[in-house]
Amino acid sequence: MKLLSYETSQNMLNLLDVEHTRKENVPLSSSLGRILAEDIVAVHSDPQFPTASMDGYAVIHSDLQELNIKILGTNPAGNNEQRVIRSGECIKTFTGSKMPEGSDTLIQIENVSVEEDTIVIHETVPKGSSVRPVGEGYKAGDTLIKKGTKIGFAQIGVMAALNIVMVKVALKPRVAVISTGSEILDLGVHSDNPAQIRSSNNYTLAALFESAGAEVIQLGVVGDDKDSIMKTFQNALACADILVSTGGVSVGDYDFVKDIVPRLGAEVVYKGVAIKPGKHILLAQKSEKFVLALPGFAYSSTVTAVLYALPLIAKMLGKEDAYKTVEAKLAQDFKKRSTLTEFTACNIVLEEGEYFVDFKGKKVGSSAILTNLLHNSGLMISAEEDNNLPEGTSVNVILLDSF
Repeated sequence: MKLLSYETSQNMLNLLDVEHTRKENVPLSSSLGRILAEDIVAVHSDPQFPTASMDGYAVIHSDLQELNIKILGTNPAGNNEQRVIRSGECIKTFTGSKMPEGSDTLIQIENVSVEEDTIVIHETVPKGSSVRPVGEGYKAGDTLIKKGTKIGFAQIGVMAALNIVMVKVALKPRVAVISTGSEILDLGVHSDNPAQIRSSNNYTLAALFESAGAEVIQLGVVGDDKDSIMKTFQNALACADILVSTGGVSVGDYDFVKDIVPRLGAEVVYKGVAIKPGKHILLAQKSEKFVLALPGFAYSSTVTAVLYALPLIAKMLGKEDAYKTVEAKLAQDFKKRSTLTEFTACNIVLEEGEYFVDFKGKKVGSSAILTNLLHNSGLMISAEEDNNLPEGTSVNVILLDSF
């Protein structure tokens, strides 16, 4: 079987026509973690008028050379101050208050003393001191948050300041997750057969997809029976945008998934990519829906889900990137194990602004070792043409905490 190169498979994935225009409005308070479906543009400047950034006295800067300046009164935060300051006058003004017209500087309380109805200057300040100018934070018309951004606490705070009550977000794509294989036991199911193994793939992938912004339909485990797999896949495609299965895509006698997918009416985009792990991956499309059949080993299915399922989810959400890739330096020698593009679990450390990777505690073995992804792990990419790489070599690493 001739395998596609990893680069070709990713280019073909990027070129797929994926529906990403579905949107819904949600309350701001319910938008955390959702993906913005439109740019957030400032309708006014922040602040809209010169504002005091400390407690003090609003003055005309040239008056600070005088011994005494008359106090006209106070200006608390939230007061729509209308008085105009003239030479020789000041108004006690508090943090967040609108600066009175005519003033250009705020001298802090600590720099003066009060004698009857005047202040006495003990230490001057520069012109404009402690005054937030109009538009210091942002100006009217500025794009503050771009479409495709994942909403976090800062985005919610900015939108609240703009009085945005309802937020337009991308509708979550629905992803159905299925594990296939008669050797797989779902959680809570009892068996006396020691040859059977616990299902982890469907739970791992469900968590991965939810963290990437999808709604997951958990369909559990299906045994190696063609009719059962066919029926489960048909039901999944009826209610999901993406069907992701694990197992049954290799060349064994009980690997039925690769034969069932075309019978669903789905067109195979490609089967087989020159990557390790996961070379038997299958991607198919049926109208606006997709089938992604992944290998059964836990590490292999997780890595290929990151590489192929997350980009589909990102496209449906209108996100620019499915995950973040950074350049790092090898902190130890790396021994390449194949002529394929490899994705190797590594430890990643940020030191003085530079990323470093090593493989301490990472086990070398089959594609079943999911524990290699615990702790502060990333996926180091080594290309087909790469050989063994010496310490200090620059490599690309996929971060696994950036979905």
